[in-house]
Amino acid sequence: MSPIVAKLLEDRGITAADLEFYLQPTIDKLAKPEELPGIVEAADFILDSVVYRRKIVVFGDYDCDGICATAIVSRTLRALGGTVSEFIPNRLTEGYGMSEASIARMLKDNPGVGLVVTVDNGINSVAEVTNLKRKWCSVVVTDHHLPGEELPDANAIVDPKVSAPEHLQNLCGAGVAFLLANRIVSEAKRRGIYKGPSVGGPLLVMAGLATVTDVMPLLGQNRILVSEALKRFHTCAPTGLKDLYERAARAGADTLTTRDFGFMIGPRINAAGRIASPLEALELLTSEDREITRELARLVDGYNLERKMREQKMVDDALARVVPDAPAQVIDLPEGHPGIAGIVAARVMEKLGERVPVCVYAGNHGSARAPEGLNIRDAFVECADVLDRYGGHAAAGGFSVKPGRIDEFRSLLCDYCRRHFSSKGGVASEAKGPDLWLEASDVTLALAEELRELEPFGEGNPEPIFGLKGVFFADVKPLGAEGKHLSVTLRKSGLRAIRWSGGDEVEHLRAESAQPHDIQFTLTVSDYGERHVELRLVSIA
Repeated sequence: MSPIVAKLLEDRGITAADLEFYLQPTIDKLAKPEELPGIVEAADFILDSVVYRRKIVVFGDYDCDGICATAIVSRTLRALGGTVSEFIPNRLTEGYGMSEASIARMLKDNPGVGLVVTVDNGINSVAEVTNLKRKWCSVVVTDHHLPGEELPDANAIVDPKVSAPEHLQNLCGAGVAFLLANRIVSEAKRRGIYKGPSVGGPLLVMAGLATVTDVMPLLGQNRILVSEALKRFHTCAPTGLKDLYERAARAGADTLTTRDFGFMIGPRINAAGRIASPLEALELLTSEDREITRELARLVDGYNLERKMREQKMVDDALARVVPDAPAQVIDLPEGHPGIAGIVAARVMEKLGERVPVCVYAGNHGSARAPEGLNIRDAFVECADVLDRYGGHAAAGGFSVKPGRIDEFRSLLCDYCRRHFSSKGGVASEAKGPDLWLEASDVTLALAEELRELEPFGEGNPEPIFGLKGVFFADVKPLGAEGKHLSVTLRKSGLRAIRWSGGDEVEHLRAESAQPHDIQFTLTVSDYGERHVELRLVSIA
């Protein structure tokens, strides 16, 4: 191990005792399902329902985590011969999770249902679970969100935020569903109910994909799920995911990275739930008919293109409505799409240097993003008099405003932020220092290849950022068909660096070619032309 990589691991708190697990996150180190409290009871109850031919509904969510979790459980129960249907609420009319409206539609669409299994939701649905049980419908809740003061009266509950050893507390909804599926199948085999082939490969890939897209920390058990999912994608992924990757990547790589999950596949699954129907994305993950999956991949890929176009217009409209120096931004976009409001809020907050919270209200639904140091859900509590509904956590939330009271909400939120948050303490992400400052001679192909041993990168295990001081640029030019990106060569060393979406900096950098710059970057191995190390620029100062 090079001294540079050793220093990175030391700074990240990776000890000698942790090293083998960190560098070799293999499937044999995955926790046994039984380590997750409630999973034995839940699996037994679900398996009994399969045996007695009860109608089962898997009640999911419309984001990538919820869709993957739904597919994991429904594929498992169908493999065992269960009578299974899937239900996902309508994002715009029914909202997240169980509600009076979503349950009414679920019961109408599934007469005679005997068991509802929630995935990625349900832990706060106390009244809704009680109502279902009054209708002689059993409920098993599987979730990963924080519970309220009261737990639902379900037949079984599996939620690492309710009770779990530390190494299982950061599972996403699909991660919980994956462990549950493993327990169900192993118990079915023990009872002699199932003697078929393994069903775990596709489930593992979906659990890993969801872990990345739901921004779970890529440490411990999550690191195993993601690492193994990436390695096994081409052999084990559901047919529809392979078709979607082929469309998204155009020329796919032999080995995927978390960027493929987080920026290529995941956003396309999410796009279906945002602007169309999540059921199309769900069928993409559950169907094995190649004609169907190819058509669904084409549709889902198209939804993502539409989402991007709508998003850009909403971002432009939102930035035009920003109030300078306001302690919070509440931006009303009556013509905007509610399903994209959260992404737009995040983009606007980035543009503002992550120093103030941003709420985007589109139609009758709002989404908020908040910088570190401000809990947006606590802010909503103080604005509750003018809100119909609200929820979320510290960094993000959703809300709806009572008719005609958007200006009052803006005033209340700004007042809360003046009293509880100082934007002067915020630090734009690009202003943060690198993990390590290097000399140009340190930046080698060997180092870039060694860094691959630290993958998968993501939340909790970010890709290392390095810095070089006083470099001079040569051969500054636009990159890409439309010149959207930036390409430069560093003088003396001859190292090549690129910056995505940096095409608008070309003329400015050419004019400053005689000036030294401090740069921050990540390292990658490029196979374009002769194999070489390439710098991906993060900041130029």
